Amino acid sequence: MDNTALLLFVTATFVLAGFVKGVIGLGLPTIAVGILGVVMAPAQAAALLVVPNLVTNGWQIATGPKLVKTLRRLWPMLATICLGTWAGAGLLQQQKDGSATLWLGAALILYALVLVGLKAAKLRVPPGWEVWLGPVIGFVTGVVTAATGVFVLPAVPYLQALGFDKDELVQALGISFIVSTLALSFGLIGAGALNGTVAWQSLLALLPALLGMGAGQFIRNRISPATFKICFFTGLLALGAYLCWRSLA
Repeated sequence: MDNTALLLFVTATFVLAGFVKGVIGLGLPTIAVGILGVVMAPAQAAALLVVPNLVTNGWQIATGPKLVKTLRRLWPMLATICLGTWAGAGLLQQQKDGSATLWLGAALILYALVLVGLKAAKLRVPPGWEVWLGPVIGFVTGVVTAATGVFVLPAVPYLQALGFDKDELVQALGISFIVSTLALSFGLIGAGALNGTVAWQSLLALLPALLGMGAGQFIRNRISPATFKICFFTGLLALGAYLCWRSLA
């Protein structure tokens, strides 16, 4: 692939990933790492995502309704996300067979099918459980982040089970993802996958990601909470199916 074709490929990838994130509140790293994996190593793709992840999640946080309250509620999980990511440092660079991505995709599909297909399973975390369950979820999410470069499980189902409304959930996801991005960035710097040149390239990838996210938010702000919930879990199902397809293909 020549430089022009590569540039167009990367730009289109970030527009698509940003659009999905704008609609359902997640999916930027998941889609981008999977698609960019066609033309580059997973660690390189994750490094390219650092600036778009930081900015788009910062935007997602800023547009939410209850930042301070949400931070107070989630800080134990956020702290252990960092610990888990640093504990698993190097896993992304060592991954050769795509098995971690395959298992991540399979778990997403299972979760989406249970929540959307059966509808009877309604996950709720009792308030008294958050004090111990949040740190456990955070640590496991950190290890998964270190191994795959994406920040979905088990943080996303956990946050959904906390009973946030539509806008609060999107903000909580943004907080979780931005903390995961910062933690992963330190690991990538230590492994040599993120340097000044890659940081500049990551900055250039920000514009198409923002364009896509803006279009996605335009759609999200015009749908009902019920429709949003369907889009949210359908999005998880689609992301999981895509990850499995990429790993097996």
